[in-house]
Amino acid sequence: PNVGCYIHGLFLEGARWDAAAGQLAESRPKELYTEMAVIWLLPVANRKPPESGSYLCPIYKTLTRAGTLSTTGHSTNYVIAVEIPTDQPEKHWIKRGTALICALDF
Repeated sequence: PNVGCYIHGLFLEGARWDAAAGQLAESRPKELYTEMAVIWLLPVANRKPPESGSYLCPIYKTLTRAGTLSTTGHSTNYVIAVEIPTDQPEKHWIKRGTALICALDF
């Protein structure tokens, strides 16, 4: 795009992307990982995050979320967090361990 960048090839763990509703949805039975839709990262100066209607979803390099802590206090496996639209409270997805993964290990 002219502004920002697209991210594709991520996998959701603990949830799925509902393209019809344009938001996170519960995983289907026996579905551990699902492909995430293309994400458009759009930089906005001094933007304040919304108080509701989104889940701040962490992105990890691999399924192993553990790693050595870097000087920032985050795991070296952690990449960044992105806001994903949802109609559930954020704690709903935190309890499910919902995260985006760059590469599956199997």
